[in-house]
This record gives sequence, structure tokens and C-alpha cells, in this order.
Amino acid sequence: MDLEVRTIPSSDRQKYSTRLRSYEAELTRLEKDLRKAKIAFRDGDASREELLGIDDPRNSEDQRARLLDNTERLERSGKKLEAGYRMTIETGTFARFYKKDVTSASTIGEHVLAEELGQGILENLHKDREKIQRSRARLRETDAGVGQSSRVLSGMMRRIIQNRILMVFLAIVFLAIIIIIIYFMAKKK
Repeated sequence: MDLEVRTIPSSDRQKYSTRLRSYEAELTRLEKDLRKAKIAFRDGDASREELLGIDDPRNSEDQRARLLDNTERLERSGKKLEAGYRMTIETGTFARFYKKDVTSASTIGEHVLAEELGQGILENLHKDREKIQRSRARLRETDAGVGQSSRVLSGMMRRIIQNRILMVFLAIVFLAIIIIIIYFMAKKK
């Protein structure tokens, strides 16, 4: 297991080496408990009989029940250690798989990695979709603003043209009045 942990990339190595050390410490502790239980079981009967001088079948049954409980607990811990070992091996497989090829997913670990990769791609696509939707909303707001500005500018241009036509008309009227005044003044002389 130690060799597998060493092949993991350095970013994950610390996490898995710590986990491995804790599993090894747990295994050592459980092995000590098992040895103590075996010794206590063997020595317990003889010591009890020696001290008390009697055979008590109830005590030996209780002790057997405790021993069975301890054995079951030890087996469960062993299974946890095996699961941890398998996870470490799979993690080593992950590291090798990640460096090689995504299309040849053949082990469970590689399938999990492919699923994680697919999940990451889906998350990226979801984020991109949200960005596109926000951009589209901003574009609609901008388009509405441009449309309103265009209407205001069109109204201003129409007023400018109206003012020019009015000025030309007034200039023609003033010119006509001036010509009429000059004509009547010239006719009086």
C-alpha cells in the first residue's frame, strides 16, 4: 500500500498517506486487542478456577460472548482496512489513469474518474449557459436603450427640419414684405 501511495501525485499524496498511517495504526491496535483477548481468554479460565477454586459456567459463557464480540469487531475493522487498501489501490489506478487515457476506462476507478470528468464538463457547460443567458439579457436591455435613443434622435431631427422649414418660410415672408414695402415706396415717388 505504501508503494501505491508514493505513486499518487504530490497534491493528493499527503491525504492518502495520512489515511494509510491511520489505517495501519488501527490495524496494529486491533491486533494487540486480539492478542490480549486471546491471552485473557486462555489465562482467564485457569486464573479464575485457580483463584476461586470453582467452575462457573456462566462466567465462561460471558467471556465467550465478549470474545465473539471482540472477534466480530476485529473482523469489521479488518474489512474497513481492506476497503481502505482497495481505495488506495484505486487511487493509484486513478493517478495512472489520469496520466494515460480517458477512453480506455476499464476498471471501477477509471469509470469513477470518467464520471467525475463528465460531471465537471456538465458543470462547466451549466456555468457557460448561465453566462450566455446573462449576456443575452444585457443585450436585450442595451437594444431597448438603443431603440429609445433612436426614437429620441428621430424626434429631434424632425423638429430641426421643421424649424428650418419655418425659418425659410419666415425669411421668404420677410423678403416679400420688404419687396412690397420697397415697391410701394418707389411707386410713391
